[in-house]
Amino acid sequence: MDRLIITGGNRLDGDIRISGSKNSSLPILAATLLAEQPVTIGNLPHLQDVTTLIELLGRMGVQLVIDDRMQVEVDVSTIQEFQAPYELVKTMRASILVLGPLLAHFGKAVVSLPGGCAIGSRPVDLHLRGLKAMGADIDVVDGYIHASVKKRLHGARLVLDTVTVTGTENLMMAAALADGVTYIENAAREPEVVDLANCLNKMGANITGAGTDTITIEGVETLNGTNHQVIPDRIETGTYLIAAAATRGRIKVKDTDPTLLDAVLQKLGEAGADITQGENWIELDMHGERPKAVSLKTAPYPALPTDMQAQFTAMNTVAEGTGVITETVFENRFMHVQEMNRMGANIDVQGNTAICQGVDHLKAAPVMATDLRASASLVIAGLVAEGDTCVDRIYHIDRGYECIEEKLQLLGASIRRVPA
Repeated sequence: MDRLIITGGNRLDGDIRISGSKNSSLPILAATLLAEQPVTIGNLPHLQDVTTLIELLGRMGVQLVIDDRMQVEVDVSTIQEFQAPYELVKTMRASILVLGPLLAHFGKAVVSLPGGCAIGSRPVDLHLRGLKAMGADIDVVDGYIHASVKKRLHGARLVLDTVTVTGTENLMMAAALADGVTYIENAAREPEVVDLANCLNKMGANITGAGTDTITIEGVETLNGTNHQVIPDRIETGTYLIAAAATRGRIKVKDTDPTLLDAVLQKLGEAGADITQGENWIELDMHGERPKAVSLKTAPYPALPTDMQAQFTAMNTVAEGTGVITETVFENRFMHVQEMNRMGANIDVQGNTAICQGVDHLKAAPVMATDLRASASLVIAGLVAEGDTCVDRIYHIDRGYECIEEKLQLLGASIRRVPA
């Protein structure tokens, strides 16, 4: 198990390229299960989660051809198994995304509950209720979802209790091959949902309304092969922009999409960043100035994403003034705060709110990553801390950031990966 050693104090300065979106890659890879012909997916990031889903498809007998640029051709005509086993699903909740496509195309699926979680409060229940409304027979036995349908799924009006990205994606994929029209109301509006819909439409689906809270899917008989490029990763983009702001630096991120980051760029502007942008690039310059603390509330897209909350918290630790951050999407998403306070931060958590009084500097300490975005925030904290910060359990960060130490080194950071 590796760890990162970061010697803080360097201002980030330079240009980097942004990878393809992890949160688009996973549902689009799952969507290849719907096609009659090979589907080619490009701009995939080289990440553990992407590798896991590719391995899952391979275990099913799907034929995969991967080139040196992580472009994958997927041919499901050779599929033999319709099961997603626990040992793969437990490492990545997004594995549940194969449920809808398998059921819609092949009429059956056996998928482990993600992480062995209990049905009920978890959003998985929304996936299953939606599929049942479309005519699926579903039983949960010994931690596995057993789903089947006698002929074809049928259209239905689905009203989601809560906004769920993976639930919206799973049901949208299932509806693409259903008889009749499906309406998904209170649907997630994230750009990754739109990217999936665009890919499905290129395969011959008939989907309208993606990016709004009501998606309409008119089922078709079959879906065909296509070639699709995954959108840039807006969370990776935001993470590097915030890292540059926290270190009082300058950065230009390329191969990204500024239109997906309105809420993030607005907050960085409030922090004092000088921001310019073009069609596929964003430049941020702090002109050597300390950032100003920002207050924010996370919410589903187009509001500020929960996946950016920890990074803004890290910036606030060394910002001028006090920032109040309210987390409305996930409970338990302030686990990074305890680690930052050990580095000298002044953060007080009250329920779902973190009140951060900025300090002049942080001090290096050994810290432990607890989840993907928390680990990114601890890297940012290490970049602004005095001394050598050791970030442990970085397998979390490898799930969502491609070559993070190499990219930060290009920006002048002193960071290296070492065996634990």
